[in-house]
Amino acid sequence: MIDSHVLLAFFLTSALLALSPGPDNLFVLAQSAQNGRTAGLFVTLGLATGLIGHTVAVALGLAAIVHSSELAFAILKGLGAAYLLYLAWLALRAGASASGQERQPSLSRGNLYRRGIVMNLTNPKVSFFFMAFLPQFADPRHGSMMVQFFQLGAVFIVVTLLVFGVISHLAGGFGDKFSNSALVQKVVNRIAAAVFFGLAMKLLLSER
Repeated sequence: MIDSHVLLAFFLTSALLALSPGPDNLFVLAQSAQNGRTAGLFVTLGLATGLIGHTVAVALGLAAIVHSSELAFAILKGLGAAYLLYLAWLALRAGASASGQERQPSLSRGNLYRRGIVMNLTNPKVSFFFMAFLPQFADPRHGSMMVQFFQLGAVFIVVTLLVFGVISHLAGGFGDKFSNSALVQKVVNRIAAAVFFGLAMKLLLSER
């Protein structure tokens, strides 16, 4: 088991990383501002579920296979970028709700949840980050490295839920405040599309 002071250091470091501008928190921010707090929360749950997959990949050594295979990396990168471009297209096509009506997410909670999972799992950079980050806080003298990786992954997921939950609450609150303005909704949708497009280009241009 990992010492408590190491876990605390890992928790604080993970919180700082989660607060730093990156694909996942920008994705949550855009979805929340566009579709509301509930949408952001379910996207956050999806992203956290995707992190479980990355944790398992690191613990079992699968991430190293993707890292060493140019083809596997290119396929994952292409799928992730294509999905983000699709979301950008949907955001551009999104219309404003009728004035005076309470805004509701345009997607079901299940779709929003799956959106977060796909967004996270199709980003190979997350696996590489975990592969480089988690071992720094694990020590073979403290027992099974696999168990420690799962322990660290669980802490990172908790941090993600907390930080991204706050982001979705704040961004969703902004969107709700101006939900009756067709002009503001149009601007928010355009900004969301720009964010998705920018994330897609960043992923396409990324290297191993």
